[in-house]
Amino acid sequence: MSSLHKSRIADFQDVLKEPTIALEKLRELSFSGIPCEGGLRCLCWKILLNYLPLERASWTSILAKQRELYSQFLREMIIQPGIAKANMGVSREDVTFEDHPLNPNPDSRWNTYFRDNEVLLQIDKDVRRLCPDISFFQRATEYPCLLILDPQNEFETLRKRVEQTTLKSQTVARNRSGVTNMSSPHKNSASSSLNKYELLPNGCEAHWEVVERILFIYAKLNPGIAYVQGMNEIVGPLYYTFATDPNSEWKEHAEADTFFCFTNLMAEIRDNFIKSLDDSQCGITYKMEKVYSTLKDKDAELYLKLQEQNIKPQFFAFRWLTLLLSQEFLLPDVIRIWDSLFADDNRFDFLLLVCCAMLILIREQLLEGDFTVNMRLLQDYPITDVCQILQKAKELQDSQ
Repeated sequence: MSSLHKSRIADFQDVLKEPTIALEKLRELSFSGIPCEGGLRCLCWKILLNYLPLERASWTSILAKQRELYSQFLREMIIQPGIAKANMGVSREDVTFEDHPLNPNPDSRWNTYFRDNEVLLQIDKDVRRLCPDISFFQRATEYPCLLILDPQNEFETLRKRVEQTTLKSQTVARNRSGVTNMSSPHKNSASSSLNKYELLPNGCEAHWEVVERILFIYAKLNPGIAYVQGMNEIVGPLYYTFATDPNSEWKEHAEADTFFCFTNLMAEIRDNFIKSLDDSQCGITYKMEKVYSTLKDKDAELYLKLQEQNIKPQFFAFRWLTLLLSQEFLLPDVIRIWDSLFADDNRFDFLLLVCCAMLILIREQLLEGDFTVNMRLLQDYPITDVCQILQKAKELQDSQ
């Protein structure tokens, strides 16, 4: 480890041990990348995403309260209809029509259960193929949900629920840009055999199952947006970061902590996922056009070239912006980019500059290429050095 790197770690530790965290100092340090040693990134992300407050003294009580709240969500939202009464000693004869699967009332628990399954099947399909370039999400977590291990709980695992249902999943608001390719070329290179999963024994859970549960609870608590394809790519890097932390306590509670950090992050970017807001000033169309207007200001020649070829920003920037570049780079590089994005005090304005930098860094290829070549470049971005991209984006920011 270089002396410079040791110095950076010490700088973070100095900021994080203060009774009240100096947020601007933490942002400044994090913007240049958070060291992975000592669980620093895990802690910094929790602060930057407003899960932990700036006052250190309140961390323990807040974490305990939030983790218990998440356990309550699981108990209330995943136990299937009828089971709760069985747990309370209610016999089959005492089950009312309200509890019957054929109850036509649209608000009955069984109808809700069946509607939930339609969303669950889409979530299940997406999380099973999460980050196929690494094996992490297919491996068993050291900390499966305690409700599964408790013999007193008739807790239904979502994996089993998916296996048992024969419902056809409805299409859930897919890519609205007109481009059907939502997957990354990097990730497409993974073996197609990933569809064949090794079943884990009872009492064990794969990491993708934990992510599935997080997304399901989020969809239940946020019916206005529910689940939209692509959210799995947002929650994946968060959960991976928390679940691989060297601190065993952080790892043990990675599910609950990820849920609340994901919820806070979605509160800031959820407009990207709401189709009715696409053309509003907070919607994704406005942000894509902002990438082009920034490019026009920074590199008019390249902007005109893309305009002449009728390469619209939604052909590539839709995915870049909506998924915070999580499908354009490999996971360690995505995490490094997110250090800078989470540290941005203007909350993702820097992302627009990163997208603009990505275009400028391949300007010579784009100026020489025709429509087909350029579309391939933009949908399979060729530069893998994210530090180079972030440095260029910072130059653009400083020149404004």
